[in-house]
Amino acid sequence: MSSFQVIPTVVYLMSRIAVHMEIEGTAQCPSQVMLAAALGCEELGISNKLLAQSVFGLWMSSPLLEIQLKPHHRPYAVRIAWPNLLEKHTHGNELEKCSDEPMTTLRRNVFYTRRDEEKIKDPRILELLYEEARHNVLLGRYIMEPAHSIMLGGIQARIELGPYNVHTHTVSYFRENQFRFLPAHVARSTSLSWLPYSRQTSAEVRLLEQFKRVPTTATTRKLMRKYLEFCWALPFYGAAFFHGQVEQPVRGLMSLFQQKDIPVLIAINEKGIYVIDHVECTLLLGLKYEDLSWDFGKPPNVNDDPECLPCLFIQFGAVENGITVTKLMQIFSRQAAMMDALISHFADQMRRRKDGEAVDNVADDEPNPIQNNGLGVLSNKLSRLTLATFDDEGRCIGQMGSLSISY
Repeated sequence: MSSFQVIPTVVYLMSRIAVHMEIEGTAQCPSQVMLAAALGCEELGISNKLLAQSVFGLWMSSPLLEIQLKPHHRPYAVRIAWPNLLEKHTHGNELEKCSDEPMTTLRRNVFYTRRDEEKIKDPRILELLYEEARHNVLLGRYIMEPAHSIMLGGIQARIELGPYNVHTHTVSYFRENQFRFLPAHVARSTSLSWLPYSRQTSAEVRLLEQFKRVPTTATTRKLMRKYLEFCWALPFYGAAFFHGQVEQPVRGLMSLFQQKDIPVLIAINEKGIYVIDHVECTLLLGLKYEDLSWDFGKPPNVNDDPECLPCLFIQFGAVENGITVTKLMQIFSRQAAMMDALISHFADQMRRRKDGEAVDNVADDEPNPIQNNGLGVLSNKLSRLTLATFDDEGRCIGQMGSLSISY
């Protein structure tokens, strides 16, 4: 292959719009150059291209694996190596791996700080960030209370449909289109869609009410900003997502039977690490870096037992029956090494901040929105986790599941 050969390339935006490019020497082109070329496309209409190159990164992503490419990575080479990456980093079966087709996508740079993002004024950059936030909300990755999902759905509807029209924007219209504006679990769980009428508490009725509530004077730019401001307050905003599994706690007779692990999403950003039950769309555990320590564990002989997965050990403090204890949980994942590297980066950053190297960028003075052992979607649910417990002298005073073997 000639080093100057042009291979037609497509970079997808989170709105599913595709940017088609032809770059000389595509096979050797580093992601930094491809990113600049994508952001420089006239159709994108970005005026502050230099800022955009800091805010966004190129990602290679598929249902099984998502990787933010480093500036020197060559997207073409990563695409060619994709089957090997799937083998090393994913839980997918052979059929899933064979049919897995990655896309090169323009997404928010996981290392870009939320503090800096809040200062952005460029309307096109904010629009791209809005489209990504909307994608994560509708996919159910940015978990939140159903009422908040409906509130954001009302803003999205107003952006896409324009002002309320009594003839067009009816309850039946929103019943038919609710999956366009709401995460599937919110649309499904709050509506008996087979009924010929809608109850007052149904998702479509509440969505219509929220839509009507948006002031007619509100501009699209202001609404996108409003949508983003809500998402910025979510603890896992801007996170990279990884796939893993955790053990279910079993008690009584059930402990005699082998229990299946729960598949989880692990969200990691500049603030902390968040373990999400993606099926039930709820947080299981969310911790800031200053409240945890972690370790990466790798099986000694992976070839002997392919089912033996690498894991992350997460250690954190809790209060139990009025006594301060330390909890230890285990996350099993073929992506554990990638998570370990990202956590190490952000934890080092936090330590440097604390040491005064970046006094003007202190971002840890905010209240933690995650409550311990509450009932809400954004509360830690320790009772749903398999944990080992230690007293203040480091003695193990309780263990469950695989952790029983270690202690």
